[in-house]
Amino acid sequence: MGRNHDGARGSDTTESTTSRRRGRPDRSPFDRWDGPGRNGRGRPPMGRGPMGRRGGGRRARRGDVRAAALALLAERPMHGYEMIGELSDRTNGVWTPSPGSVYPTLQMLEDEGLVTAEEVDGTRRYALTDAGREQAAEATGPAPWERFADDAEEAALGEALQSLLPAVRQLHMVGSSEQQAKATELLVETRRKVYEILATG
Repeated sequence: MGRNHDGARGSDTTESTTSRRRGRPDRSPFDRWDGPGRNGRGRPPMGRGPMGRRGGGRRARRGDVRAAALALLAERPMHGYEMIGELSDRTNGVWTPSPGSVYPTLQMLEDEGLVTAEEVDGTRRYALTDAGREQAAEATGPAPWERFADDAEEAALGEALQSLLPAVRQLHMVGSSEQQAKATELLVETRRKVYEILATG
């Protein structure tokens, strides 16, 4: 029994060594990643935040929500969740303030006489008063959401990379040799062009 057990282990070791010598890895490079998922499951081996950077982007500063509310309402009347969606869209999801920060800010602006609110289709729609428009016009510098532009571009790059990986993994698993060769050529060329972009930056 002992010889058989030891012999089986020796056979497995020999087979694994032979596979490596022939250039066939025992595991696929995609084995550690099972495709996109939620709560971190199925994500490629990257850290948190845009492009794997831990901490993920800059934080909103004190007063950003107030300034953003005035700037958005200077464009048109909105309700609270519409403003949250606008800020998320304009920063590619990098800055999505919570209702717990937006609605108290709107209430404060209303108390200060800078905005008014009316019920429209069951929701409170906010608009600037004359005093609110004056204060919005006095704002200088870029809009608050523009501070997140760099992080938004970085997040978009990370999203593009993560959306590419499932396609490459699928091709690696089921693609023909010809298809894999074309994809390899494309990826090598893409890598070269990315370095060209870095070199000309």
